[in-house]
Amino acid sequence: MSVTATLATSARVLGQLRRDHRTLAMVFLVAPALLILFKYIFDNQPQTFDRIGAPMIGLFPLIMMFLITSIAMLRERTSGTLERLMSLPLAKLGLLLGYALAFALLAAIQGAITGAVGFWALDVQTDGPA
Repeated sequence: MSVTATLATSARVLGQLRRDHRTLAMVFLVAPALLILFKYIFDNQPQTFDRIGAPMIGLFPLIMMFLITSIAMLRERTSGTLERLMSLPLAKLGLLLGYALAFALLAAIQGAITGAVGFWALDVQTDGPA
């Protein structure tokens, strides 16, 4: 496994995602939008939203990133890119780590955005620190 090939794979995945505006909107906007929707659904019951709001701040990004990474790998498989990548001198572990690194960066940004919306904009209360 080569670190250079892993970083190149990660850069390629991030470059593809940068050009895919629908996926970026799904990554960065859907989880906070779902949290806002839940806030308004439980508008008459603020204690209920305070109880379920904090777990949702963690669950929504997790579910969204699972779906997006699954769709990205399926897209690679159906477009034939995965087969072309496997014909290169790139180890399978390097390919997987490159994808993991790219999507981990996106997940960190997505979690920060969702946490900021939840804890600051929607004022979700927790017993411990945010």
